[in-house]
Amino acid sequence: MARVAVFSAGSWGTAFGLVLADAGNDVTLWARRDEVVANINDKHENADYFPGVELPSRVRATTKPAEALDGAEFVVLSVPSQSLRENLTEWAPLLPADAVLMSLMKGVELGTTKRMSEVIAEVTGAGPERIGVVSGPNLAPEIAQREPAASVVACADEDVAHRLQSLCHSRAFRPYRSTDVLGCELGGAYKNVVGLAVGMAVGLGFGDNTTASVITRGLAETARLAMALGADPLTLMGLAGLGDLVATCSSPLSRNRSFGEKLGQGMSTEEIYASTKQVAEGAKSCSSLLQLARNTGVDAPIAEHVDAVVRGEISARDMMDAFIARDTKAERD
Repeated sequence: MARVAVFSAGSWGTAFGLVLADAGNDVTLWARRDEVVANINDKHENADYFPGVELPSRVRATTKPAEALDGAEFVVLSVPSQSLRENLTEWAPLLPADAVLMSLMKGVELGTTKRMSEVIAEVTGAGPERIGVVSGPNLAPEIAQREPAASVVACADEDVAHRLQSLCHSRAFRPYRSTDVLGCELGGAYKNVVGLAVGMAVGLGFGDNTTASVITRGLAETARLAMALGADPLTLMGLAGLGDLVATCSSPLSRNRSFGEKLGQGMSTEEIYASTKQVAEGAKSCSSLLQLARNTGVDAPIAEHVDAVVRGEISARDMMDAFIARDTKAERD
């Protein structure tokens, strides 16, 4: 049993807190709003995201960061990726000196093109042996319902990866371990962009041939960038790569696919943002991933065109037409 602080009480943070509690840990969720905290502590429910799902008694909540971090051996970070730096700068002085920091976030920071583990290291000064990531096909509503699922926990330190694996192995959640933090993070971030593209295809009314083509080329694009940066190609074939990609692109529960569908149906990015309270990380990270690919010298047509649609520069139909019109080449190229 360990003491774990989870920041914050959104859908994935709450669902992963449930996993941690089911694995035998004491979990404190940090939430911004008093009513969310009261609902969790008094009714064992986060009604904003999972109405009717009873949270384990080991899960409690607070609005006070210092209270959440008191005695924590592990700190799980699950805020929107583009707000991580600002939030973590506030929390960093309160972090226990030897706590392992776990990222559930799947994005690349705008401006710096840093992965979330790199932002954590920069803000906190934590070494790679204290930073882990969780990535895989983990749609939060299904995790909260305790449907069987698997994921990857990665840390550069093999022993810490073992600890993280034990921390979240519950009766419905099976973690595999890895030391390829880079591959896991890029797979998790890029699949959101591909999910947007697939959603646009669905929104335009296209069928399985089109979506399968986008998924497959999206995986190739992800692997090109990840391998150019030094990732293990096998990571992209596993849960944090192909597995996460399939779930995001095939499920109506996926925020990114749903966001893409609305773009395909003709809604603007601003209209979609106004209609939902949940964040589609791909819409925020597509430009930073595109910049990362350009900095690395990697061709990234899906990221390029998705970014143009999100910015309102082209339509979803223009994007699909542009994919078909690209110069033909050997598949391995």
